[in-house]
Amino acid sequence: MEMLQSPDFWIGLVKIIWINIILSGDNAVVIALAARSLPPHQQRMAVLWGSGAAVVMRIALTVVAVQLLALPYLQIIGGLLLLWIGVQLLGDEDDGEGEAKEYGTMMAAVRTILIADLVMSLDNVIAVAAAAKGSLTLLVLGLAISIPLVIFGSTLMIKLMERFPVIVVLGAALIGWVGGETMVSDTILKDVVAADPWLHYAAAAAGAALVIGIGKALQARSRVKTA
Repeated sequence: MEMLQSPDFWIGLVKIIWINIILSGDNAVVIALAARSLPPHQQRMAVLWGSGAAVVMRIALTVVAVQLLALPYLQIIGGLLLLWIGVQLLGDEDDGEGEAKEYGTMMAAVRTILIADLVMSLDNVIAVAAAAKGSLTLLVLGLAISIPLVIFGSTLMIKLMERFPVIVVLGAALIGWVGGETMVSDTILKDVVAADPWLHYAAAAAGAALVIGIGKALQARSRVKTA
C-alpha cells in the first residue's frame, strides 16, 4: 500500500503506459496484418492471444534486453527475420480459403505476431525498463494496462485494411523499414553508422523497398498459378 501512495510509482506507471502507446504502433500493424485474412471470430482470438502473449514475452524480455542487444549479429538476424515476415504477410494476401486453411492460418498468425514482437520489442523494452527503475510490479502493471491499447489499435487497423487495401502495402513496408533499422543497429555496425548516419535511413528504406518488391512478385506469381 505504501508503494501505491508514492508519487514516483504513479509517475513511473504513466511513463510506461505512455512509452507503450508511442512504441506499440508498429506492433499493432503486425498483429493486424497477421490476423486480417481470418474470419471475424478468429481475428478477435488471434489479436487477443497474440497481444496477451506478446506482452507477457515483453516482461520476460525486459530482464535480459540490455544483454541481448550487446550480442553481435543478433539484430542483423532479427532484422532479416522481420524482412521475411513482411514478405510473407504481403505475399500471402491472396491465399486460398477453406476451414482447414483458416484454422492453420490462425495458428500461423499468432506465431507470426510473437516472432515479430520479439524482434521489434528489443529496443522498446529498454525504454520501459528504464521507466520501471527496477520495479517488477510497476513493469507488469504498465504492460498489462497497455494490452487493451494494442488490441484496440490492432482491431482498428484490421477494419481500415479491409476498407483501404493500400494500408496492407504500407503496413508491410513499415515492417520492412523496421527490419532495415534493426539490422543496421547491430553492435558490430555501430561505428560505421556513427561515421555515416545516413546509412540508418538508407537501410530502413531498402528494407521497405525489398519487402514490397518481393511481396508483390509473390502475389503476381500466385495470381498466375490460380488463373
